[in-house]
Amino acid sequence: MSDYSLVLKNCNLINENSIQKVDIGIKDDRIDKIAGEITSKASDVIDLKGIYAAPGIIDDQVHFRDPGLTEKGDIYSESLAAVHAGVTSTFDMPNVNPNTTTIELLNERNKLGAEKSWTNYSYYFGATETNLEEIKKLKPSETCGLKVFMGTSTGTLLVEDDFALEQIFKHCPVTIVTHCEDNETIKNNFEQFASNMDNLDASFHPVIRDDICCYKSSSKVIDIAKKFSSDLHVLHLTTEKEIKLFEKKNIKDKKITCEVCVHHLWFDESDYKELGNLIVCNPAIKKESDRNALRKALKDGFIDFVATDHAPHCYDDKKLPYGKAPAGIPIIEHSFHIMMELHKQGFYTLNEVISFMSHKVADRFSIMDRGYIREGYKADLMFFDLDKETPVSNSSELSKCGWTPFDGHTFSSSVYGTVVNGKPIVIDGKLIANKTSSEKILFDR
Repeated sequence: MSDYSLVLKNCNLINENSIQKVDIGIKDDRIDKIAGEITSKASDVIDLKGIYAAPGIIDDQVHFRDPGLTEKGDIYSESLAAVHAGVTSTFDMPNVNPNTTTIELLNERNKLGAEKSWTNYSYYFGATETNLEEIKKLKPSETCGLKVFMGTSTGTLLVEDDFALEQIFKHCPVTIVTHCEDNETIKNNFEQFASNMDNLDASFHPVIRDDICCYKSSSKVIDIAKKFSSDLHVLHLTTEKEIKLFEKKNIKDKKITCEVCVHHLWFDESDYKELGNLIVCNPAIKKESDRNALRKALKDGFIDFVATDHAPHCYDDKKLPYGKAPAGIPIIEHSFHIMMELHKQGFYTLNEVISFMSHKVADRFSIMDRGYIREGYKADLMFFDLDKETPVSNSSELSKCGWTPFDGHTFSSSVYGTVVNGKPIVIDGKLIANKTSSEKILFDR
């Protein structure tokens, strides 16, 4: 009988602010031993030959479009793209069809995750102005959070009534995550161009959805959160102006936190000229000065971690005129590539990148037994080669939508593989598993 179900040999392990060469012994779905050398028997042995190993990436903001919008993407296709990119856990948004606004619909999405997801999964519950009683029923140990859309959304998910908003913040039993844009500001900005819509292009997007619209909304929700001592996480910060709303201190000591998405760390408004609608997203990619400030704020600890807001759309829809094209970018396949480029450019250490993509996400949401490589923890790992290039084309994308704003670009690193709950899923860039090993994510709260 084997001592281990899997042994990972010769790993350069990046974990908890250190890099060390180790072997990792896995029993079933958990890490059993981390040591300089493991010689015990194993059912399966993978020799990593000195490439890097790290905790699997946790992406707390994705749109896998399932159910109801599956022409754009679905849980199977998008989680498969994710697991090839080193992502082992995802939190999926509620703006699907139907919107996830009842406990019954939340349970149905969890069933879809169990059937189709390659990544460990959790689903946000969607707030409306009328579903407070359903919100109160959420179980903190089983639900990643409550999504409150301010400024943009679909269906009934836009929450603008102040009384309804305050009641949500007062009574919600789970972490509240917010999309912060002020709808009135957007409408006023838009009206300036409404008579000339046919001549507008993507470069107008950060003018219509400007820094004022973001700041007005995020400062409002922070004031409400402070009033009720709510547990608040602000999604996808995009402006220098907003950074000062947040504190620089240990994430475990914060009740109000924020994140930045990888495309807001990479692109700026000069990129609209070449990429147009392909990089139109909400909130908008803004000025170079905003991008640079976001990079620094992440380093300094005012921004806590990174996500993707992966949002596939059909390519033909993205090619429509600006006023008709949908907002959102499929980007989960390249989140780690982007962070490695920023590492090589001197912005972040390897340990910081892993903290931003795994450790801190797990800490913020109190994810049970994930986000670190520790004995007794779930065996979720990703492996990467810092020196092997990854050429990108639309035809190479695994996301169902089949396009990327990085078409023709070559990244200087590559993801070698992933292990999810102790099972090798992708090795040497190839899917080797014939079924998923994912689980519903649980929370220690």
